[in-house]
Amino acid sequence: MSADLQHMSMVELFRMEAESQLAALTGGLLSLEQGDTAPLEAMMRAAHSLKGAGRIVGIDAAVAVAHALEDCFVAAQRREVTLGSSQVDQLLQGVDILMRIAHSTDAELAAWEKERMPEVAAFVAALKTVLAGGSPDMPAPTPAAPAARLTADTHRVDRTEARALRVTAENLNRLLGLAGESLVESRWLRPFGASVSRLKRLHYELTGSLDQLRDRLNAGDSEGRIKESLFETQRRLALCREFLAGRLGELDTYDRRSTNLAQRLYGEALAVRMRPFADGVIGFPRMVRDLARELGKDVRLVVSGDDTQVDREVLDKLEAPLGHLLRNAVDHGVESAEVRAAAGKPPTATLTLEARHRAGVLLVAVTDDGRGADPEAIRAAVVRKKLVATETAPRLSEAELLEFLFLPGFTMKEEVTEISGRGVGLDVVQSMVKAVRGTVRVASTPGRGMKFQLQLPLTLSVVRALLVEVAAEPYAIPLGFIARTLRLPENEITSTEGRQHFGFEGRRVGLVTAHQVLGRTGAPRGDSLPVVVIGDGDRRYGVVVDRFIGERELVVQPLDPRLGKVKDVAAGTLMEDGSPVLIVDVEDLLRSVEKIAAAGRLDAVHAAAAHAPAPRKRVLVVDDSLTVRELERKLLESRGYAVDIAVDGMDGWNAVRTGAFDLVISDVDMPRLDGVELTKLIKQDPKLRSMPVMIVSYKDREEDRRRGLDAGADYYLTKGSFHDDTMLNAVRDLVGEAQEQEAT
Repeated sequence: MSADLQHMSMVELFRMEAESQLAALTGGLLSLEQGDTAPLEAMMRAAHSLKGAGRIVGIDAAVAVAHALEDCFVAAQRREVTLGSSQVDQLLQGVDILMRIAHSTDAELAAWEKERMPEVAAFVAALKTVLAGGSPDMPAPTPAAPAARLTADTHRVDRTEARALRVTAENLNRLLGLAGESLVESRWLRPFGASVSRLKRLHYELTGSLDQLRDRLNAGDSEGRIKESLFETQRRLALCREFLAGRLGELDTYDRRSTNLAQRLYGEALAVRMRPFADGVIGFPRMVRDLARELGKDVRLVVSGDDTQVDREVLDKLEAPLGHLLRNAVDHGVESAEVRAAAGKPPTATLTLEARHRAGVLLVAVTDDGRGADPEAIRAAVVRKKLVATETAPRLSEAELLEFLFLPGFTMKEEVTEISGRGVGLDVVQSMVKAVRGTVRVASTPGRGMKFQLQLPLTLSVVRALLVEVAAEPYAIPLGFIARTLRLPENEITSTEGRQHFGFEGRRVGLVTAHQVLGRTGAPRGDSLPVVVIGDGDRRYGVVVDRFIGERELVVQPLDPRLGKVKDVAAGTLMEDGSPVLIVDVEDLLRSVEKIAAAGRLDAVHAAAAHAPAPRKRVLVVDDSLTVRELERKLLESRGYAVDIAVDGMDGWNAVRTGAFDLVISDVDMPRLDGVELTKLIKQDPKLRSMPVMIVSYKDREEDRRRGLDAGADYYLTKGSFHDDTMLNAVRDLVGEAQEQEAT
């Protein structure tokens, strides 16, 4: 971090300091409004620090505002002035001015020093009136729209983190310590390699002894000389065995040490991605306070678990959904002070925002003590909006009724305001939660309040998933999207109007095969079918796979963005043995199932009998990128082609000379031999020249296309076309379907 600071300008440093000091001022003022005078000392120091920082960078407007705030806090400490809600309003206006100054561009800063100084002077004059005990002759501040303020805060954090990532010195020291240990461990391999070389020499000597013994036996030497050779051979064999046992013990110890070190290093690197929950909710107390005052309500926000560690990416995604939940609670849930008093409640409503870890997941709850949800009012609304039939509505349970709150466009308010009534809010919450492989639950007690609980993964860089096999290929399905796994006997499958179903939790659930959805050939085998149940409500399906492999904790590796969106695939990962696995995009998979079902093309599900597969067209994929190779392989195999791979042009040239292929698909830029030269070699070889060659390249320049076609390539394609059927259509045009159709 120190190196980053050295390259930052003084204004950038001022902005960074202002962010933390203004957060302290905001929190302190909100506590002061509740009657807690303890933060006065900290607020005075924060204002003093901002005044000094503003003076150093020459921002007179910031100096004037901070100095006025400092004087006010000092006067309050001396009990010369009492700071109530109206005074806190004025002080928060000063915080807003400093916030706008701190996040102004250089051109905007110049404006603050010229034409915008009257605004600063008016604020300073108003605070002097407060110190004199009078009422400031200045309009009360108009709170910014909560959504706009949160959005601005989010963008501001993004810009700051793009420039410098704040890492605690403790975390950095631990990372450096583990990196040092890793360096030391790596030095063990060289002497170990030397010892293995010695083992090789011992083995060579043992081989010589065995040759000598064989020669003496063949020559009919005396028993004494044969025994002498046998004894020497046994001695060398024992020496090899002892030496090998020692080296294996050392290797086992090294394996345990390096595995432990790798786990610790990964844990520390993961910890760097974590931030306290408080960092993501710093603007919510002010938002709730301003919104409540705008609505004429008295609401207090209590944040619990603010030191709970949350993945940075998860925390960033949480800001907008939590903002929606808090605004809904203040607007919809919390009653006015008069209504609360009539119901026997305290006039001040309490909103609770809580974060905690439990059983390896992050739980975030938003709770209010307001009026709760009226099930009958929701029931009437869903009938009025024609979401359910009138005769069906009475049978809906309270839990089912509450689920309607998450539908896009659904609102219980008849009038539209700046705050609510548009039906946008809870659907945003559910969309975000699903996007990060989480769940959201809602509970309501009429007259006592509501609770929304979000269950989220601790980090997005690691996913716990179920590995399944489909057409001899492993796929990973995140556990957060799986309702259940089961083995389904074939006799429990029923058919209705061409679609197959099975009973699950009292409902009929549609059944599909992963082979059809993922475009793989074959069918599941066995007496019972392995089924993964995904989705919820009417979008719940059972997906039949070949077998369950087991649960794994996988490190998520995003696909190269240049590949675009790959159908039904969210990301990739590597197994313990280094083999690649695709992580399924369950939401995309559900859309694929619905698309196939709507077209009436669902295949019948049944356990297939074993039979010899028909011959398939063979394709050689030549690419030096592991990601691209595997993606091309999976795309082609999903259409039934047999695929071999080569890691560069020379490897590809050796493969085509020794194997029989129907098509070669090659990258252009590769080490040892590029794709254009490989194409020339193939087309110049009398035995190979008839074999089609397709060049696939990131580059879409006309000269590259011309070079490839001049070399004899039969097709030139850019890799950006992976996300659609262009590549597969081109393959089919060049060599036909993967399997020859049997004559009928």
